[in-house]
Amino acid sequence: MDEKITPHLEELTRAFGDLEKTGIRAEFEKLLAFRVPPDVAKESILRKFGGKRKVLKVKDLSNNLKNFEITGRILDLGEKSIRPQEGPSTLYTGVLADETGSVMFSSWKELPGSVGDVINIKNAYTRIWQNRIRLSIGEQSLVSKILDSVLPPLSELSGSQTKKLIDIGAADFSVGTVACVLQLSHREVLVRGRQSRIVSGVLADETGRLSFTAWIELAGIDIGSIIRIEGAQVRMFRGMPSVNILSGTKVSSVEPEEAGKLAFTFESAGKDPVPLKIEKIDSRDSMFDVAAAGNVVSVRPGSGIISRCPECGRVVQKANCRVHGKVESVRDMRIKAVLDDGTGSMSVMFPRELAEIIYGKTLEEAEQLMFSDIFKDAVYEDLRRFLTGRYLAVRGNSSKGEYGISFVAENAWVPEDDLAVRVVELLRRLGPDEEGYGQDRDSQVSSGGVGLA
Repeated sequence: MDEKITPHLEELTRAFGDLEKTGIRAEFEKLLAFRVPPDVAKESILRKFGGKRKVLKVKDLSNNLKNFEITGRILDLGEKSIRPQEGPSTLYTGVLADETGSVMFSSWKELPGSVGDVINIKNAYTRIWQNRIRLSIGEQSLVSKILDSVLPPLSELSGSQTKKLIDIGAADFSVGTVACVLQLSHREVLVRGRQSRIVSGVLADETGRLSFTAWIELAGIDIGSIIRIEGAQVRMFRGMPSVNILSGTKVSSVEPEEAGKLAFTFESAGKDPVPLKIEKIDSRDSMFDVAAAGNVVSVRPGSGIISRCPECGRVVQKANCRVHGKVESVRDMRIKAVLDDGTGSMSVMFPRELAEIIYGKTLEEAEQLMFSDIFKDAVYEDLRRFLTGRYLAVRGNSSKGEYGISFVAENAWVPEDDLAVRVVELLRRLGPDEEGYGQDRDSQVSSGGVGLA
C-alpha cells in the first residue's frame, strides 16, 4: 500500500469502521482517480459523511443528521418497486423503535432481519419526507442483525409510548399522552371531495403545550377535560409537531381520582408561559407556545412594507409570485428582528398586527412615510432606528433550522419587571471587581445609586 495514503485510510477507518463494507474506500479511490490529493480527498469524505460517528437514540433524531449509529427493533417492514430511469429497484420501508420512541425508515438495501428483529445501523442519516423525520439507510450504510439485545420486546414497543408533551418530537411516529384540553374548536374541511368535520385545539401538561387535530368525534370531551390518548400519530407542520388523532386512536377521560395525582391541573396548565432563556429554546428542535425576553439587536432586511400574493400570501417581487406568476399584489407589513438575552439569540418574525403595535405606526401611516421619502427603504431604516436596543418579550412558536432559531410571535409586550432587577442580575453575572464590591453595587442599584442612559 502506498505510504502516502496509509495514514489517511487509517483515519477514515477510525471514523467509519470497515472501509470496504461501508463503501468509503471506493469513494476515496474515486477521488484519487481524479487526481485529488489524498489529504484533500480524506477531508472531503469526512465532510460529506459526517466524520466521527455518534450513537443516537430515536429521541435524539432531527433533520439533516449524517453518519450516526442507531439500534432498534423492526416494528413494521414492507417493500415496493421503484422504476427510476436507471432501471427498477426496491425500496424497503417500515418503522424502527427503541425504548425512547419509534421512527419511520426507508432503505435501498435489503435488511438482515424481519419484523421483531433488532438491527444495528452504522452510517445512517435523516431527512424530511412528507413533513416528517425519516431515518434513511443508504448504499453505504452498514446494517447488522443483533441476536442478543436488551431492547424491550416487540409486544411492548408496538404499543404507543406514553410521553410528556415536551418530549414529543419530529422523529416520533405513534405516541400516547395524558393532558388537559386548553382550547377546542370545530370546523368543516373538504377531504377528497367530501365535507368532513374535524376537531382542533391545544393540549397542555406540566411540561408544555402542543396543538392537536382529531378526525373523529370526541364525545364528552370539552375545554378543561383531562384525557388519555393512545395510538395517536405525530404530524409535522412548519417544523412543529402536533398530535393527530385518527380512527384507530383511543381517547378516554381520566377519572377524577387519577387526575388528582397528576403533576398538573387545568388551572396550572392554563397559566401564561413563563419566559424561557433563549439557550433553553435553542436546546429543542421546536417549542409550541413559549415565551422569551431580550433586546432587539438587529432589524433584518425584508422588514417594513412588503407585497404579498392575494392567492397564497407569499411575498412577491416585482408583482411576480413564484407560484401564481404575475399578480395584483396586496400591501402588508412585518418585522424580522434578532432578539438576544445574553444566553443566545433568535430570529423573530412579527406579523402586521404586532408590527403595527411595536412600531407605533399603522400600515397606512408607514405607506405615507414611504411615499413621502425618496429613499425606497425609508420604512426599514425608520424601524431600525426605532427598535434596535429595545427590550421586548415575545410569545409564540419556535423551530430550529440550519440557520438557528426561527420564532413566529403571536404576542409581544414590554415586560413590567423592574429594570433594577435586571441590572442586579447582570452585575451578579459579571462578578465583583474586588472583595465586597458586588454587594455594594447591589445596594446602590436598590437605592437608586446606579443610573442607566
